Amino acid sequence: MTRAPVLVTGLPRSGTSWTGKMLAAGGDLVYVNEPLNPQHPPGRCPGVLRAEVTHRFQYICDDNAATWLPAFRDTVALRYRWLAELRANHAPYDLARLVRYGGAFTLGRLAGRRALLDDPFAVLSAGWFARRLGCRVIALVRDPVSFVASWQRLGWTVHVSELLEQPLLVRDHPDLLELRPLAGSRDRIATAAALWRATRSVLARTPGILVTSYESLAADPLPRFRDLYDHAGLTWTPAAERRVRRACTGRSRTGTGFAWSGLSRTAYRPMDSRQALRDAARGLTPEQVARVRTLTAT
Repeated sequence: MTRAPVLVTGLPRSGTSWTGKMLAAGGDLVYVNEPLNPQHPPGRCPGVLRAEVTHRFQYICDDNAATWLPAFRDTVALRYRWLAELRANHAPYDLARLVRYGGAFTLGRLAGRRALLDDPFAVLSAGWFARRLGCRVIALVRDPVSFVASWQRLGWTVHVSELLEQPLLVRDHPDLLELRPLAGSRDRIATAAALWRATRSVLARTPGILVTSYESLAADPLPRFRDLYDHAGLTWTPAAERRVRRACTGRSRTGTGFAWSGLSRTAYRPMDSRQALRDAARGLTPEQVARVRTLTAT
C-alpha cells in the first residue's frame, strides 16, 4: 500500500467534499478540508497550513514554491502547528477546531495514516501537488450544466480578477485569458461556464493526475469508488463498502446534499447520489441550459 498523500480537487461544487469523505471512510486517511480556501473558516488556519493564502485558486508552481513546499510538507506529514494556530485564531469556535484538527493530525501521524487534502482551490495547481509532494491526485469534473446550475442556486460569482492578477497562473495556463472579457461582468452564467471550460482544458493537459467525472461516481458509486481506492493505494474493506453504501443511498438531512455546518465546514452531507443527478439542472430554464451547452462546447 502506498504512503503517498491524496489530493481530491476540482472546481467548487464538483463533488470534492463527497469524494474526499468517501475515500476517508476506509479509515486510512486524515481528512483535511480546504487549506487553500482564503476564507476563514475553513482556511487561514496556520496550524493546518503555515502559509498565507491571498487568492482564490492560489497558484503554486516551482517558481513560488519556497514558501508553499515547506508548508505543505508539514501538512501532508500531519504536523500540526499548535502555537501558530493559537496566535492567529482564538475564538471559541477556533479553539474547538484546533482541538479537532490538532488531535486528528497527532493521532493520525502516530497511527501511520496519510493526509487527504480536499481542496477545490488547488485545482489549477494539481500538477505541482502530484510532482513535488507525490500526491495521488483525483480531479473531479462535473457536467457543465450541473455545475453552472449549482453556482446559480447558491448565488456564487467567479472572481475573474483573482485569477488574472496572478502572472504565473496566466503564464502557465493561458486558457484562463478567455475570462478577461468577462472581468466585472454580472453575467454569472457566462463567467461560470468560461471558468468550467478553461479549467477542463487545464486538467486535460496536466500529467500525473486522474480526472474523473462526478456523474460517473454518482450513477454507480460502489464500483467507481472502489476504482478510486485502488488509484489512491487504499484498501477497499467491507467496512468502507458499508459506509460508502450508506452515505450514497440515504436521504440528505438538508434535502440537497449541501450544507455548511460542523467544525470541518465541509459541504458534504449524505445523499442519494442517483437522485442528485436527476435534480442537477434545477434552477436553469431550457434556454439557459442550451446556452451553457453552447458556451462550454469543445
